[in-house]
Amino acid sequence: MRLVFFSLVLFFFNSTLIAQPDSPKSSAEILQALHKLNTVGSVLYIAAHPDDENTRLLSYMSKEQKVRTGYLSITRGDGGQNLIGKEQGEMLGLIRTQELLAARRTDGAEQFFTRAFDFGYSKTPEETFNFWNRDSILSDMVWVIRNFKPDVMICRFPTTGEGGHGHHTASAILALQAFDDAGNPQKFAWQLKYTQVWQARSIFWNTFNFGTTNTTAENQLKFDVGVFNPLLGKSYGEIAAESRSFHKSQGFGSAKQRGQALEYFKYLKGDSCKNHVLENINLSWSRLKGTQEIQKTIDACIKQFNHQHPEEILPQLIQVYRLIKEISNQDHTANHWKKIKLQEVEQLILACSGLWIECSADDYSVVPGGNFLLKCEVAARSKSNIKINKINFKNQDSVMNKSLVYNENIQIKHRYSVAENCSYSNPYWLNKAHLAGTFEIGDRLSIGAAENTPAINIPINISINDFELTLTKPVIYKSTDPVKGEIYRPFELLPAVTINFNETVYALTDANAKNIDVVIKANTSNVKANLELHAEGFDLTYAKEIFIAKKGDELIVPVTIKRSANPQSGMLQAKIVMNGKVFNQSIRRINYDHIPAQFVLSNAETKIMNIDIKKAGTNIGYIPGAGDDVPACLKQIGYKVTELTDKMIENENLNVYEAIVTGVRAYNTNERLQIYHPRLMEYIKNGGNLVVQYNTNNRIGPVKAVIGPYPFTISRERVTDENAKMNLLDAAHPAFNVPNKIEAKHFDNWVQERGIYFAAELDTNYQSLISAHDPHENDHKGSLIVAKYGKGNFVYTGLAFFRQLPAGVEGGYQLFVNLLSLPKNK
Repeated sequence: MRLVFFSLVLFFFNSTLIAQPDSPKSSAEILQALHKLNTVGSVLYIAAHPDDENTRLLSYMSKEQKVRTGYLSITRGDGGQNLIGKEQGEMLGLIRTQELLAARRTDGAEQFFTRAFDFGYSKTPEETFNFWNRDSILSDMVWVIRNFKPDVMICRFPTTGEGGHGHHTASAILALQAFDDAGNPQKFAWQLKYTQVWQARSIFWNTFNFGTTNTTAENQLKFDVGVFNPLLGKSYGEIAAESRSFHKSQGFGSAKQRGQALEYFKYLKGDSCKNHVLENINLSWSRLKGTQEIQKTIDACIKQFNHQHPEEILPQLIQVYRLIKEISNQDHTANHWKKIKLQEVEQLILACSGLWIECSADDYSVVPGGNFLLKCEVAARSKSNIKINKINFKNQDSVMNKSLVYNENIQIKHRYSVAENCSYSNPYWLNKAHLAGTFEIGDRLSIGAAENTPAINIPINISINDFELTLTKPVIYKSTDPVKGEIYRPFELLPAVTINFNETVYALTDANAKNIDVVIKANTSNVKANLELHAEGFDLTYAKEIFIAKKGDELIVPVTIKRSANPQSGMLQAKIVMNGKVFNQSIRRINYDHIPAQFVLSNAETKIMNIDIKKAGTNIGYIPGAGDDVPACLKQIGYKVTELTDKMIENENLNVYEAIVTGVRAYNTNERLQIYHPRLMEYIKNGGNLVVQYNTNNRIGPVKAVIGPYPFTISRERVTDENAKMNLLDAAHPAFNVPNKIEAKHFDNWVQERGIYFAAELDTNYQSLISAHDPHENDHKGSLIVAKYGKGNFVYTGLAFFRQLPAGVEGGYQLFVNLLSLPKNK
């Protein structure tokens, strides 16, 4: 028998996991997958952000009901806060994308997105739709629904606002509209060239009990999702906690729950239900014509399955594949399930055969036109008759006809050449500059995909018990760390050379020259080229000719910047010309243990800020929090910034610092600050200024320490409109006058928001200095509070300096300097 597995080109059916080891299934996992193979149904869960999803319900649907389960997150969470590092914006969105994928690998669901950019907290759906292109995001959701073809759709949030965040409400509004539009051929008709209309049977709202908001009711549809799965050895409450705990950037580590866990649902549209959201759905093969024999054969596989010898059911599984292959392509629904189930049975055949195949490179990257040593490792860990027929090395077949010996590891090596015209492996949604609320994506067929397909795939033709199939294996890179062990990472296609600046913004505060470094990295050997820099209104002095002999080496080029005629704040741009080609991209990398290594290519440029700023004092102490770039920004304007460790706070003389600043969320992340409160208060009393940037005070990030010299609390109040009017409540206060005069113009060009987590319930010793509000709200007065204490001053500010300073917002710098420079009290 000669049957070849067809490739599934649409990303919806691509189950390849980039930079993940080929993990063989245990016998329990194989049996679980056999039951899933015998189930024909799907559920799509919809919410706004990473971490909005109900991981307990997702794991229950995927592993207990065994239906195909998806989570459509409208955004990638780019506008959130970051508890584990300094990344913001698109870089944070990349982290949260990978955290979602790690969560899905745990709970068994699939992950999808739209083009919506998370522009930050929004209070209303109206504000949200002002940023998002509503029609574009709706189109994306319809595209996902038409391809995923869910029987049931479930919203995390209601349309009526109880979800709080404007994005939450908007996600529900769009979900209800997409439920109807996906079945309407007049809506987004361009999609019908590639897919078909689809009408889900029902849509529900998964009601919730969060904090003080309880939207559940006993008269709602409800069922227990906390049941125990003996094959997996866990309850869905335990699996859900493991899944949710991957949202580390948001501080969502979760405790495992055991026992009954009721989920509640409110019917929205479509077929109503009494006991279960799936009760109206035929989840068997009988929903498709002519499939009775398929179900019988899978039943036989399950009945005859021998956990000690999974290979014994290979003949039946091959027969299942043959039967599914015969399903007619004329019925769109049947053809949809045909593709999905062929992929599932392929994975089961490989799992039961014990075949392990991995393709790895000798380095983690290559450039277009370059080459690398490819190693394909193969091992047959059952006594099945397995043969490697051939391996396709980019249209060059390596004919093997190699029969595998039981438990023997064989290696096939090949010098693989990469095409000159191949694309860099940059996250596809970050290839173009985007609007305030929507990513610009060139290939609209890729919309919805969680991540790129692998940079290079290797087709391998094999036979199992004379059954021929062609597998596609991604090329990965792996290494061994003496502490962490074996580490996998994605294989990367990179430019021949990248150019990086050490800072996101450089500040020139006077006529003196400033020295900076440009870091050039070679991603290939023998880089001989010319560096070209440009900044309007500035004179640049540097060595233009560069040479780097070895791949992976870096060259640091010193650059002197000086004001010329009519200098204006703007961009410093860099490019390298080599062999007639221009390279003008920088690379930013992300490395955390809980997700695969990531990178982003972007224009090689940084901001130059020509700023008139006065300072009082030069010595600043900085107590790190969750992570921010404020210290680097302060150094740019001439401060000497010392990062204060616990030991330094405890033992050293703090009075040498004119001001001490705590990083964002410092009191959430450093429990010892409670112990150091007396030391910090003594520092203020002696004449120092303590400036505390925002902290949260909720279940995820509680503040356990006393912060100031007098009582106050931290609220959830915020002003999300970055253009909101800022009212100076005491224009004569030193904070607005010394050493820089602060006026309305200093709040121009702020980014994302005015501030978050404002102070509340203030002791009478505190003075509120600014009031502001979002549309249709009352003034909030807790964004900036000051109290005199002894000879010094205490400041708490929720103003988003951690965003404004790295963005080069000049008014943000001037106001922050004033807070550091508050005069001593007599």
